[in-house]
Amino acid sequence: MAETVALTMGELDRLQVMSQLAERRLIRRRAAALLGLSERQIRRLYRAFRGAGAAGLASRRRGRPSNRRLPDAIRDRALALIRERYADFGPTFALQKLTEAHDLTLSVETLRGWMIAAGLWVPRTQRTRRSYPPRPRRACRGELVQIDGSEHAWFEDRGPVCTLLVYVDDATSELMALRFAEVESTFDYFRATRDYLEEHGKPMAFYSDRLSVFHVQARDRAANGSGLSQFGRALRALNIDLLCARSPEAKGRVERANGTLQDRLVKELRLRGLNDPIAAAPFLPVFRADYNRRFAKPPAVAYDAHRPLRPDDDLARIFTLQETRRISRQLTVHYKRDLYVLEDAVATRRLRGATAVVSEAADGTVTIRVNDRLLPARLYPKAHAHLDPGVVVDYPHLDGVFAWIAAQQQERDAARLANPKISGREKQRIRAGRAPRTPALSPE
Repeated sequence: MAETVALTMGELDRLQVMSQLAERRLIRRRAAALLGLSERQIRRLYRAFRGAGAAGLASRRRGRPSNRRLPDAIRDRALALIRERYADFGPTFALQKLTEAHDLTLSVETLRGWMIAAGLWVPRTQRTRRSYPPRPRRACRGELVQIDGSEHAWFEDRGPVCTLLVYVDDATSELMALRFAEVESTFDYFRATRDYLEEHGKPMAFYSDRLSVFHVQARDRAANGSGLSQFGRALRALNIDLLCARSPEAKGRVERANGTLQDRLVKELRLRGLNDPIAAAPFLPVFRADYNRRFAKPPAVAYDAHRPLRPDDDLARIFTLQETRRISRQLTVHYKRDLYVLEDAVATRRLRGATAVVSEAADGTVTIRVNDRLLPARLYPKAHAHLDPGVVVDYPHLDGVFAWIAAQQQERDAARLANPKISGREKQRIRAGRAPRTPALSPE
């Protein structure tokens, strides 16, 4: 029976070169260049290959203890301490305690290997995966609606890769809404949810993943304090709850629906010659009706939990990006690097220092409200970037002009300071002569 020889990838490369040398297909100089060795080393390797074959190229250190191996006494002491005091500690934490309390110096990977060999630690790849038992369906239609976005080549190679926003009722597995979008953005979910509400009414809750459209991370909640995403704020205004799942398995109905859609819908679009989202949009209600007729389940309770929209539910206003801003003494509001000037009136002057709600629609239209009252405002033009010396500026516009000038001067100073080609002395002169912040730009 032939002996099995274990070789590394580098040793296999040497075996191939030595075989070519033996067949006189290479000269020693070329072999040395291929392996990055000297001709003397090539002669030594060739002698070993002629004498023992492939086994002569294998490293003789393989299988032997390392010269830097720690003594067995240190291993036994470390494992004894872990069994006695740190049985439920992971390798990293256990090493910290062994170093601090017992003056043992070793690497974390060495300790991890010892603990795995002794059965004190199970690698993550060998742990038993958590099982997710089936969750019973909700009893009523409209009680819980799972939502998700599925990015896929819906039009194969005939059109662009895009995302399908999918709304699935938890009680019946019914497709409640479908909409194509470029990506999973807040405005795309605004549009899809508005279509859903106008067709079915308001469900009790939506169930989603932890995409930033739905979920606000803890660090962002600490910084902003609101704890709600724009989508969550809109649903709260409509008295609809938003729940987020910790894993894809938790919202398995919409995940399984995505798999079915990626099979059936793709083929239906191909058969009908639909090659882009705009052309396919009218077909989605037809496909949804056929899908529900075939796969929807009857609910356990016939009651429909959807609630009708109220007359005061202004969806066009609710489904906008909304942020709060403070009205300055000059009756201006800053939003996304733009300056909005409020109409100078007696009623507006009383709102200096008040908190306004700035709303941005999908088409970029910005409106400003205080206590649900719309305030007339205009976007201050940025054409002052080319102010000519001696230009005539009306008095009501002076505050806005000076605010804009100060901002531009500060940006130019910052750009000059960021230039790596100027000297430190020149940067000091720039800092000493930087444009001051005007009251219009300082926080109120």
